[in-house]
Amino acid sequence: MSRGGGRLFARLHRTGMIPFQTAAMPLLILRVALILVAIGIATLLVGTLLHEGDPVWLPWLIFLGTLALAGAVIGADALLPRKPIDVISAVYFGLLVGVFLTYVVLLVLTPLLPPDAASGRWPFVIRKTVELLLGMTLCYICISVLIQTKDDFRFIIPYVEFAKEVKGLKPYVLDTSVVIDGRIADLVETNILDNQLIMPRFVLAELQAVADSGDKLRRARGRRGLDILNRLRTNENVDLKIYDRELPEMTGQPVDMKLVLLAKHLEGKIVTGDYNLNKVARLHNVQVINLNDIANSLKPVFLPGETLGVRIVKPGEEMGQGVGYLDDGTMIVVEGGREHVGKEVKINVTSVLQTSAGRMIFGRVLPA
Repeated sequence: MSRGGGRLFARLHRTGMIPFQTAAMPLLILRVALILVAIGIATLLVGTLLHEGDPVWLPWLIFLGTLALAGAVIGADALLPRKPIDVISAVYFGLLVGVFLTYVVLLVLTPLLPPDAASGRWPFVIRKTVELLLGMTLCYICISVLIQTKDDFRFIIPYVEFAKEVKGLKPYVLDTSVVIDGRIADLVETNILDNQLIMPRFVLAELQAVADSGDKLRRARGRRGLDILNRLRTNENVDLKIYDRELPEMTGQPVDMKLVLLAKHLEGKIVTGDYNLNKVARLHNVQVINLNDIANSLKPVFLPGETLGVRIVKPGEEMGQGVGYLDDGTMIVVEGGREHVGKEVKINVTSVLQTSAGRMIFGRVLPA
């Protein structure tokens, strides 16, 4: 792992963003269990199949050979990409498939193996050894495959389908801007969202790069984003998942395009405050939740002709214009407001401009 990658994982584990169990604990437990099973099988073979007068080195050969096989299986599995999965379902289906495959393979090998102990002691030993080691290996492989292929795995029976669908109708894929913005945490805490939140690994990497930036402002924004993620993680009512996998078609793509491809793959929606990402996602028929649109929909509605009070804080771009803001951040451009900078005035609303980038109100100062 690169130095930057090490810093990323260290920081995320330190802040609790990626629990150790989510990233590695299931496979670690599985591999320790395999070693213990191998020790048990080796002990059983040594205690029941060997007799007095056998070579002294034979028990050690059986014991170490069984452990070596388990180690070789674990080593081969470690070379494959690791993906988190629900441990109980993986073990359950893995054992079922592993036992079934063991039975089928033994049926195929029956002509090659002695049928019973009548053929002699050593053929019987060989048969039982093959059965135990084959069962152990196939069960481990089946469980490991399920652990590493959760997002592609579908187990279908008539009228019932266990698929990759998660809590809620569609998962919400978060981008960097919406995490740094911080309003997503306030929105989720209102309990209005029940869908699972997906934080892609490549977005976390981008956020970490911002947090490690040499620019003071960018560094502060990145650290704010990490704090918001930690806030979401500690909320018991929020289902936040770190998505590790990158699809093959994501190779070489920019982050925005990776988000679009991931949302399409998960059949989810992108949550963003980035206007350009909003447009790109819609071009690819991916649904988008724009926080600016949500905020605009909740702002008070002002119609032309209404009056309201506003404090002029600075001159506008055009001659005679002044600019003020409502409490929710809405910009108000006031004709004749330049001479009232720093004062509270009453204005008459003339028009309202609303876009995904925000809302602007235009008005004119009322005579005193």
